Amino acid sequence: MRMTRRSWIAAAGAGSAGAAAAAVWAATRGEPAAAHAVEVVAEFPHDSDAFCQGLVFEQGRLYESTGRYGQSSLREVELESGKVLRRVNLRAEYFGEGIAAWKDSIVQLTWRNGAALVFDRADLKYRRSLAYSGEGWGLTHDGREFFMSDGTSTLRRLDPDTFRQRGALRVRDRGRPVPSINELEYVEGEIYANVWQTDRIVRISPQSGDVLGWIDASSLRARVPAATGVERDENVLNGIAYDAAAKRLFLTGKLWPKLFEVRIVAKS
Repeated sequence: MRMTRRSWIAAAGAGSAGAAAAAVWAATRGEPAAAHAVEVVAEFPHDSDAFCQGLVFEQGRLYESTGRYGQSSLREVELESGKVLRRVNLRAEYFGEGIAAWKDSIVQLTWRNGAALVFDRADLKYRRSLAYSGEGWGLTHDGREFFMSDGTSTLRRLDPDTFRQRGALRVRDRGRPVPSINELEYVEGEIYANVWQTDRIVRISPQSGDVLGWIDASSLRARVPAATGVERDENVLNGIAYDAAAKRLFLTGKLWPKLFEVRIVAKS
């Protein structure tokens, strides 16, 4: 997630973002080591001020959602240069979250507003809003229905046109819940998901919610500058996009100056 999540947690009297990350690891430390890693195919520029919350590659175009109150946006980005071609700034009360392309639209979640904002994919003009309860984190679809994460170990199954909930997927690894599911992407019949504040991506069965495997993306950290100060706990891996036509997988992070095309390889 999220805002400066550290400042929000502190304001709520619930500890620090570092403590939240420790809780994630404590809950998952019994899992076997990731079976796969990533190998960088290409590097592209990425706006280092972009607090990436969602990433989508659709019909040759890259779209990105950025977060933080007063700074949230929806963007169309030129992959090769990192140039922002179009940008819509959200109202100050919205904290942008995950996005998905659906038909001729881009649907963008908001964190705590219970609103999914629908934009025209061609020009990013606002169309309408769809309602949901609770928090919105990540969003993707399999061509039939949306899958939405809310920071828990459960994914909601939603009607793409109304956002009415059809069911739920409980994400389990050997029967144990996987917490803090964040940014989502549908990749070749699987759901790839960032686990918030870690360098791991979990591969999820969209039929059962069972974990199919893990991807260790920690090697990307050596290719981006280390953050300092308040940003240190926030410039985490977050942002998965898949070019289905060319079978290319892209990863980036919050405030990262680079976006990577990667391939999944056996973990050495």
